[in-house]
Amino acid sequence: MTRGIFITFEGPDGAGKSTIIDMVAKQFGNVLLTREPGGIDIAEQIRAVILNKENIAMDPRTEALLYAAARRQHLVEKVRPALDEGKIVLCDRFVDSSLAYQGYARGLGIEEVFAINQFAIENLMPELTIYFEIEPELGLKRINKNKGREINRLDLENLEFHQKVSEGYQLLIKRFPDRIRCVDASGTVEEVFQETLKIIEEKLSQ
Repeated sequence: MTRGIFITFEGPDGAGKSTIIDMVAKQFGNVLLTREPGGIDIAEQIRAVILNKENIAMDPRTEALLYAAARRQHLVEKVRPALDEGKIVLCDRFVDSSLAYQGYARGLGIEEVFAINQFAIENLMPELTIYFEIEPELGLKRINKNKGREINRLDLENLEFHQKVSEGYQLLIKRFPDRIRCVDASGTVEEVFQETLKIIEEKLSQ
């Protein structure tokens, strides 16, 4: 059996990832659609702790370790088995989120957070990562307009934090140019979807 392909989706808060991922998943057969943190019961419980708006005392290193722990469980219980079955795994966030949010924006260091995650994932990285690029101000404006969206602890961070997240992602794009492809997320849903679909289809045809 041919091994599956691991595709992740990244971007600042409010970039519209979840909407596009749902649309992409309907275009292909044999797909696993999942998210981080979460995707399976244990990781969803960890997600609830991380994103709880009342947990304002959480230390940045604790936050980074919790993300890595959730990622590990999700990987062994859901992602790796799906890849072994030959599925296309579409995952809303993965390691790059930790590197941008905790490594860069929280100031823990990209290398330090990457080391934690290397232990968690045992070098299993995505073959393709699609980054939804959007100005932090526009992303936050979208969050505030979307009344049905979950507002979590990270959404409540100030604009400076979200600007640092974007800066962190830019460093990752330069570091992993062969893996990370950028999509302009400021366009219409259909425009973003078509651009994303084109990138994925190119990857699958290789």
